[in-house]
Amino acid sequence: MSSKAGEVLTRFQAELPNEMWQADITAFKLASGEVVEILNLIDDHSRLHLGSDAYPRVKAADVVASFHKAAALHGAPASLLSDNGAVFVGSYRGGKVLLEYELERLGVAFKNSRPYHPQTCGKVERLHQTLKRYLARQPCAQTLQALQGQLDAFVHYYNHIRPHRALDRRTPLQAYSARVKARPTGASSASYFRVRQDRVDKAGKVSLRYDSRLYKIGVGRAHKGRRVKLLIADQSIRVIDLEGQLIRQLTLDPSRNYQPIAPVYDVHDVPTHVSTMS
Repeated sequence: MSSKAGEVLTRFQAELPNEMWQADITAFKLASGEVVEILNLIDDHSRLHLGSDAYPRVKAADVVASFHKAAALHGAPASLLSDNGAVFVGSYRGGKVLLEYELERLGVAFKNSRPYHPQTCGKVERLHQTLKRYLARQPCAQTLQALQGQLDAFVHYYNHIRPHRALDRRTPLQAYSARVKARPTGASSASYFRVRQDRVDKAGKVSLRYDSRLYKIGVGRAHKGRRVKLLIADQSIRVIDLEGQLIRQLTLDPSRNYQPIAPVYDVHDVPTHVSTMS
């Protein structure tokens, strides 16, 4: 990695797995010429490829869904690093996006690279390049689903089979498994994360199975037929639409099969608007 004259360039590597994740988005062209986007997550310490998800266009809710999917497999990280893209950071619009609220709630520190300084996220940038070289050797994907199948195959190859020069020829999985994992500051080691998709039924309810028991959550008849996502962190639940707009937040009451709409949430604890620009 080059540097300007007189500038000392320090390479950083996290000391522990899950100490810091990197996230970034790259574009990819399908066989039809349609341009889609791939969201990649990588562990800074071990280079473990935590997730690779294809979307028509990555939106705020997609970032949170991919983060929760990775956290469900590997545990939540102590910190997350990204660039200043609109789906990651809302400060340029005077607010916050859904990812920022989620990370705050989970106790995950959020870090951003300096504008026009992509080497800060160098590990995930290099991962993009390795992934695209792999995809160039495969039949060009006709659909988003076909591309996702290729991404899943690459993640397995990259983590389990391909030795990494920067890891003393170990695989990322070997490096990731060799040391104790960092956790979010103040987070319980028993924290449970999950993302569930559902459609609001005619009665204005969605379903959630928690601890082997089925619950119904009221969101209102006005949302009948609407596709939603449930972001579940232990008994804390958020219901958002596919654009990332918050519909309802609640703490599950295990003593009740039905979680009524009122009271929806404490207005002092929840922002009145979540920016979802992508």
